[in-house]
Amino acid sequence: MAVRPVLRMGDPRLLEASRPVERFDTPELHALVADMEETMRSLDGAGLAAPQIGVQLQVVIFGVEVNPRYPDAEPVPYTVLINPVLKALDQEIEEGWEGCLSVPGMRGLVPRFQRIRYQGHDPFGNPIDRSVNGFHARVAQHECDHLAGILYPMRIRDLRNFGFSEELFPGQKLQDD
Repeated sequence: MAVRPVLRMGDPRLLEASRPVERFDTPELHALVADMEETMRSLDGAGLAAPQIGVQLQVVIFGVEVNPRYPDAEPVPYTVLINPVLKALDQEIEEGWEGCLSVPGMRGLVPRFQRIRYQGHDPFGNPIDRSVNGFHARVAQHECDHLAGILYPMRIRDLRNFGFSEELFPGQKLQDD
């Protein structure tokens, strides 16, 4: 396991679409997931996508128990989601503040579907199928966007709601996602 460098906005690799994982339960896939988890945890992140560490595969991880950067967030179970497919369960959209390890020091108000269903596989190839809402749905959508080369600032409707964390939230100690 190793903490890997996280690519930052401006690196063209973050704008590429990722390839599906073709083989499950391999030493290489397990090593990738272990490195992603160590990297995410070392940075107190809520999630991480493989493209953020320069690996163009459809692999995301996310999970929040108690996180100082999200003190009011409901828990999100730790999940490794491979080759995800997301579907909105209705058209209700909610705006919420997001940050990203690839966009350090900034926050933006991002519209996301309130309720989604995600499907995919775990590292062993077992199917995952969950219907979720709220913060869990937001985190899953944010991480899966990375697989399509989308960074959260691309989704912001009004750039007046995008800026440096310390300017938007004076006195609060927010870190990046």
